[in-house]
Amino acid sequence: MYRAGQEEIDEVSKVILSKQWFLIGDPSSGHLQEVARFEKEWAAKIGVEHALLLTSGTAGLVCALAACGIGPGDEVIVPAYTWMATATSVLSVGAIPVLAEVDETLGLDPADLERKLSPATRAVIPVHMSGRPANLEGILTITRKHGLKVIEDCCQSDGGSYKGRRTGSWGDAGVFSFNHFKIISAGGEGGCLVTHDRPIYERAMIYHDSGSVFRPSARGLTEPIYVAQQYRANEVMAAIVRVQAERMDGILADLRRHRAALAEAIAGAGGVREAPSNDREGDCGVMLTLQFKEEAAARAFARAPGVQGMVLIDHGKHVYTEWTPLREKRSAHHPDMNPFLFARNKGLRMDYSDKACPRTLEILRRTAYVPVNPDWTEKELKEKQAALRTAAQGL
Repeated sequence: MYRAGQEEIDEVSKVILSKQWFLIGDPSSGHLQEVARFEKEWAAKIGVEHALLLTSGTAGLVCALAACGIGPGDEVIVPAYTWMATATSVLSVGAIPVLAEVDETLGLDPADLERKLSPATRAVIPVHMSGRPANLEGILTITRKHGLKVIEDCCQSDGGSYKGRRTGSWGDAGVFSFNHFKIISAGGEGGCLVTHDRPIYERAMIYHDSGSVFRPSARGLTEPIYVAQQYRANEVMAAIVRVQAERMDGILADLRRHRAALAEAIAGAGGVREAPSNDREGDCGVMLTLQFKEEAAARAFARAPGVQGMVLIDHGKHVYTEWTPLREKRSAHHPDMNPFLFARNKGLRMDYSDKACPRTLEILRRTAYVPVNPDWTEKELKEKQAALRTAAQGL
């Protein structure tokens, strides 16, 4: 989260003073309808029919998978470079995640996706890592041919786009995160599911609210209500993220401008290049992503004075070899609830060893991020450019 101010304080104050903080209430009695207003506004911004505000991006992934009918006996393909929840959300609905390689764009490699398909494959979760759009056209060509569901993980790509359309609007569903570490926030946590598909929306809405059977909206549902979870948002969260969403495009414009300026600083250097992109204009710009011929060069560049870079293999949270609970197949508090032990999942692929995705690990060892700040002054931006230029010349 980059920017916040008096506007968020003012909107939250209105909700607090209304004394109606639950997401459902009567406008005639002073309920401000913040959740409903955000969902309508976010759906319009992303370019979809439906949006559902949730407690987190992880909740959104779980709801999306459940709404797509994924469960025991199913495999879901996920990239080997992402936040662990992309894979563990699959386990939350009783299915098995199958790892696939990323390519040099850091998105799911369509060629390896096709290699990893099996008769049990039911869905694919492409991830737009660090605001960099995945190759959606390549991925969708494959998934449509095989009748697979696509759930876009946009948790690191709030407001990003691909070929002129917002990420999240291409697949059967898209999921965003609004926690503290994302482009915009709903007060430290939060997420949103979007979809064009009414049945998916209804099933996700049921799944996110264990009390959905008692809501006024239940009368308009065509999907049967079942026992569900509790991922409801509240009016305070919505008040914050509505203001944050208004800030988003300005934040993205500044991130992209500063990223482009940093890229100019290393242009023409022989030992480093900006990583290839599936859509450079749609990239959110939160990182300048650089690739090198070998790991030693990436490390030398990242630690050069003023660069403050990070070699991606070191960011263990996003590298599958560091996902210890997954690798040890400890998916539940009780063995009878562990999908790895389900009879329906016997024979499905469960390889999370170092050898599962060697190409991904090789790319991560020679790729580095340089974080971008949308609020750099011109002086700070020029200092960062100079540091990158000097580091590139020293390779």
